[in-house]
Amino acid sequence: MNKQLKIFTNGFIRENPLLVLNIGLCSSLGVTTSIFNGLGMGLGMTFVLLMSEIVISIFRKLIPSAIRLPIFIIIIAAFTTIVQLVLQAYVETLYEALGVFLPLIVVNCIIMGRVEAFASKNNIGNSVLDALGMGLGYTLVLVIISFFRELLGSGTLTIWSGLSVTLIPESFRIGIFNSAPGGFLVFGFLAALVQGIKQAVAAKKNMACPLPQEPSCGSCKLACPNAKGSNQNETNSEVAENKGEDK
Repeated sequence: MNKQLKIFTNGFIRENPLLVLNIGLCSSLGVTTSIFNGLGMGLGMTFVLLMSEIVISIFRKLIPSAIRLPIFIIIIAAFTTIVQLVLQAYVETLYEALGVFLPLIVVNCIIMGRVEAFASKNNIGNSVLDALGMGLGYTLVLVIISFFRELLGSGTLTIWSGLSVTLIPESFRIGIFNSAPGGFLVFGFLAALVQGIKQAVAAKKNMACPLPQEPSCGSCKLACPNAKGSNQNETNSEVAENKGEDK
């Protein structure tokens, strides 16, 4: 159970494709001008990633190694076409807003990297968890970037096409967030925040006494795994000394 949970949560923090691996940045910064666009792109990407990993995981032992990359691209392109046709038929405003970034899902490094590094080597259950974790982690970052860019740049929040709420007057808006530099600025702050959290967690895990058997261990305040044993040894030695003095 712990292994499956780790696979699922990898895409959120530890191996987030955007904030940690820094792949797929072109489309992510190009479509995050509104929450509606970011959410639509994230869900479309998640669908393509999920279905591609399922198919490739099922047929991984039948795919010849020499031609695996062209086969992977064909599978990804098939599901990308499905997403395009569905959006064009039912959510045309989103289809037009995503523009060229929608068909570029075929060559997105996130999908190609996961099917090559994970789905082609693991069973279908783990592949589904990996795809959902990576896809939802990607979508979450897109929504966060879109939230700040739309709020600060346009002063609105758009959850669905035509449904937007104005929160900031025009005179207080920062236009740079509607352009590419604003996207990189928000992305940079988020990436720095994630790296800071990871370093803080790593530093906390490394707070162990290098010499746990030294005489000064009794006054050590660190969460040393051997501290209990050291204190017990010191207690036993003190009891022995007291018994010797009594004799």
